[in-house]
Amino acid sequence: MLTTSYGAGLFGIDGFIVTVECNSTRALPDFQIVGLPDAAVKESQQRVETAIYNSGIVAGDLSIKINLAPADTKKEGSALDLAIAVAILQGKKVIPPLDLSDKMFIGELSFSGAVRTVRGVLSMVIAARDHGIKEVFVPAENAKEAAVVEGVEVYPAESLSAVIAHLADRQKITPAEHAVYDAESSFIGALDFADVKGQEAVKRALEIASAGGHNVLMIGPPGSGKSMMAKRIPSILPPMTFSEAVETTRIHSATGMLKGGVSLVTERPFRSPHHNASASALIGGGSGKVTAGEVSLAHNGVLFLDELPEFHKDVTEALRQPMEDGRVTVTRSGGRLTFPSDFMLVAAMNPCKCGFYGSAANKCTCRPADIKKYVRKISGPLLDRIDIQVEVPALSFGELSARRDAEPSSAIRERVCAARRIAAERLKDDGIVCNAAMTTREIKKYCAIDERAESVLRTAFDTMGMSGRGYDRVLRVARTIADLDGKENIDVRHVAEAVRLRSLDKKYF
Repeated sequence: MLTTSYGAGLFGIDGFIVTVECNSTRALPDFQIVGLPDAAVKESQQRVETAIYNSGIVAGDLSIKINLAPADTKKEGSALDLAIAVAILQGKKVIPPLDLSDKMFIGELSFSGAVRTVRGVLSMVIAARDHGIKEVFVPAENAKEAAVVEGVEVYPAESLSAVIAHLADRQKITPAEHAVYDAESSFIGALDFADVKGQEAVKRALEIASAGGHNVLMIGPPGSGKSMMAKRIPSILPPMTFSEAVETTRIHSATGMLKGGVSLVTERPFRSPHHNASASALIGGGSGKVTAGEVSLAHNGVLFLDELPEFHKDVTEALRQPMEDGRVTVTRSGGRLTFPSDFMLVAAMNPCKCGFYGSAANKCTCRPADIKKYVRKISGPLLDRIDIQVEVPALSFGELSARRDAEPSSAIRERVCAARRIAAERLKDDGIVCNAAMTTREIKKYCAIDERAESVLRTAFDTMGMSGRGYDRVLRVARTIADLDGKENIDVRHVAEAVRLRSLDKKYF
């Protein structure tokens, strides 16, 4: 007897439909799976057979052959267990003859018959909806995640026996309620800029960076507050839109980083890999199987690289393409995949190996040649892609002991959100949402400057040896500063501040 059910697999962060064909015949007991299954899929034989037996189901011995279509696409993981079990049980007539063409079954089976959580459920359910499937059975722990998708009825499956009872009309599973996304109410700012004393110029630079989505580099001695301020940047970024939250959640779900019972990632990611991370860990890759890296896990959020010169040169150089394109393509023996990587790079570094070059409080012990060698670990092309460079000086005793409360993140965030709304309205017909994403065409259209501003920019271009990319980035930052001021046109003050925020490369590099 031939029976068919539907499951799903993952290719990178994208889900795809898997048709499970089960041919059951009266013969010596046998169980075979074809269709490019990996080791985890092949082992489903033991999980499925034991789960069926421990669910109290007794049926005659059968020769079972499972085909997973499309046969030329590799199937990985344990998410097909439930679909395979349903196809087998329909062949054994435990489940009555049903049209399962509008149903999908996702989940790993334990020996007891319980349905365990799996990775990538959100992407799989999106694929099911796009394929016209109306009902999806998922592990109960993944139900909130799946219920985000409109147009699909999501059934939380606790066990194989519960799914059988539902299909046999003995005891229906209550469908999960569809989640309603509310970005503002879900925002939690655990870290606040109110904790940061002094450093008003640096806070201003980070406000500009957040308002425009610009990359930023902070240079200063140890203990000046670089890491402290970087960790608080998510608290001043605007809330994620629904589409941003879905895309971010898909990445975290596919990599197994989504916490159980969570519907969506609602806070912008903040990723801070250690400086001994490999290029594969940062960009994505792996041995055979291609997985997303830190640049993709930071998608729609912040990638913070502390002690930037301590990263291996091949690692930092690998950042150049995803910083420019907002996506990264990884090729390995396991396949060629493209992951989204639209992140805001925030980097921090000491001005020299000992950390105290240029400090009035502590004497630098580095030789001039060592200082140059240290800062030149940051290549010109990478530095050229960083819009804002800001010096973070050591705090004085007076600043540290001041009792005056600093401005909270909520106040800064209001200004950032207002500037973002202005930019989004202006750029809505261009398919981009922030100033940092403007191409040369948009810059020419929206960043016109008068003669005085042009004179300042020309002087900076000649004296700083600015590249064409640097010229464009100064104009993008000037556009953001004008948006923060609520000005329609960029004036000389905006250009001058944008140039000042890009001038440290001449001092240190």
